[in-house]
Amino acid sequence: MIDTTTKSQTVPLVSIIMPAYNSRNTISESIQSVIGQTFTNWELLIIDDCSLKSMKDIAESFHDERIRYIRFLKNRGVAAARNTGISQAKGRYIAFLDSDDLWLPEKLEKQIQFMEKNYYAFTYTWYRQFVTDPTQPIRLVKTKASVDYQALLYGNDIGCLTVMIDRLQVPHIEMPGRHHEDYITWLNILKEGIKAYSLPQDLARYRMSKKSLSGNKKKSLIWTWKVYRESQNLSLLAASWYMACYIVGGIKKHYF
Repeated sequence: MIDTTTKSQTVPLVSIIMPAYNSRNTISESIQSVIGQTFTNWELLIIDDCSLKSMKDIAESFHDERIRYIRFLKNRGVAAARNTGISQAKGRYIAFLDSDDLWLPEKLEKQIQFMEKNYYAFTYTWYRQFVTDPTQPIRLVKTKASVDYQALLYGNDIGCLTVMIDRLQVPHIEMPGRHHEDYITWLNILKEGIKAYSLPQDLARYRMSKKSLSGNKKKSLIWTWKVYRESQNLSLLAASWYMACYIVGGIKKHYF
């Protein structure tokens, strides 16, 4: 059952979904960025995807009853972890934060205000990328003001760590066990006629791993092609068109 009145009749509960796998070196900082939010009516669901060493001790070290820790007995993948968190969530609003990423203190407060003022079902924000020190980010990722299904097919303009969804307007949220699971999820939601809106403010920090820094573009292209053909069931012609636009957009984004 969705609890919209945990604190008062006017302050909704936000459920934050945090999948975690072997992230003992970074998860404390991620949790602290949640605890430091100016908006305080939240619950944090940490889903440990059978890490080599449990992170329950880290979760409990904060002594915060708003934090809930769930550990898988076997590794099931990030999509299953997020889906488990969603299924256990009590909040009206769902937000996502991985165990190596961070939020700025006013992220939740500003985004909730943005959504409730406009009655938006799905929102996201700008964010900055960083390597090791979040105070020294390397790039600001700006987004389009809004996207619908057709616009999002040209490429994923939505950072998962910035997303917030109103479950009263989007009751079914489920991530598939495929690569680019977040992109597929956003497409599936928007396909139902929902539009996603950007709050044009820098409110989060995305950690660039060595893997992401190396930029395995070939794998990403293959996964994106499968999103078009296998997940969204686009025709060969339509998939080819969006793929070409995706490649051109990537070139412009990184080199111009």
